[in-house]
Amino acid sequence: MPYSDASMNALRQSGDELADATVATLFERGEMGTFNTLMRFFSTAGAPVPDGLPDVAREYLEATSAPPSWVDWDEMERARLFFIDNNVHIATALSFAAMPACYLVPHVAKLLSATHGLNYPSTRMAATGQFTVYLMQPDAFEAGSRFLPAAQKVRLLHASIRHHLARENRWDVGTSGVPICQEDMIGGQMFFSMLVLDSLHRLGIHMTEEGAEAYYYAWRVVGAMLGVDQDVVPENLDEAREFLDRYMIRHMGPSPEGAHLTRQLIELYEDIVPGTLFDPVVPALVRYLVGDTCGDWLEVPSTPWDTVVRAVPYLLGVLETIEDRSPLGAWALDRLGHLTTLFELSSLTRGRVMHYAVPEDLRKEYGVPDAASRTRRWTPPAATLSP
Repeated sequence: MPYSDASMNALRQSGDELADATVATLFERGEMGTFNTLMRFFSTAGAPVPDGLPDVAREYLEATSAPPSWVDWDEMERARLFFIDNNVHIATALSFAAMPACYLVPHVAKLLSATHGLNYPSTRMAATGQFTVYLMQPDAFEAGSRFLPAAQKVRLLHASIRHHLARENRWDVGTSGVPICQEDMIGGQMFFSMLVLDSLHRLGIHMTEEGAEAYYYAWRVVGAMLGVDQDVVPENLDEAREFLDRYMIRHMGPSPEGAHLTRQLIELYEDIVPGTLFDPVVPALVRYLVGDTCGDWLEVPSTPWDTVVRAVPYLLGVLETIEDRSPLGAWALDRLGHLTTLFELSSLTRGRVMHYAVPEDLRKEYGVPDAASRTRRWTPPAATLSP
């Protein structure tokens, strides 16, 4: 479908009716604490709903317990195989391109800084990484999987943020639209799908059109399960390109929050990299994948490694040649990629399982300022784009 500023402005006024109504009722009845406590014991699909769970939560879980009826399972299997074949590359693109891209949208960076704390960037990175790993498991949509409950909880988490910001008068809906609105949810879906595919291309990864389409399709399914209106979501890669380009032109620009979040992200991954010799590789990869203009907006430092990382596509090309010519080499590289991804996830989560709890109070959960600061509404600056 064609997109225009008018149609995308309309998307800024819509949230997620089902999840928003569920969260509003839980808070109105004072049942959110009970919900969070009991939901810690509900982490696998098909498990019995905990006794004592509020009725409105039970109804929500029943309504969202299955993937959309239109899912093409053959396409989802192709997406899973694509992920297995490119897991390290996808993890790299998610970490060093998709996440910084979120920070390039000033109002999104402002919202993120207010809802997960500037001092704890690993929380969101760990939750995102765990969510993606759950998604690409063979049994992701079957009984016993962890993906479906995670999606149900993340959808309510987004709704709770909308609820808190509106209740605390900390977001100008008239000017900025609904927080985590449909436009931004689709934009996020584009970052984790189209932007990842763009980054794989920039890294020199050879992809079939079938594989790329399947990976994008998987994120369409995810978007549907997170409350994204499928009537307005791009259906294919061409439409996704149109939406992503227009979204970034509308909103992309520098912001203090975006620069701060990026700095925290870089420091987080520098801590994961063994020793200190290779620390400069982290900002170099970010700058290489997002480009110099966006790197400057995010205040990504330049290092001598900026030139070195340009050789990464050639190195990956050698590895792909080995993979193509040797079944044993392909198995070894896939296994190494799987172990590398798990190591990265373990480092981010510190070996813990992320529970996706719904925040009962943004100030208590995330250290968000209160008092006078809560009475000041924030309006995002006009987007700018360098030629």
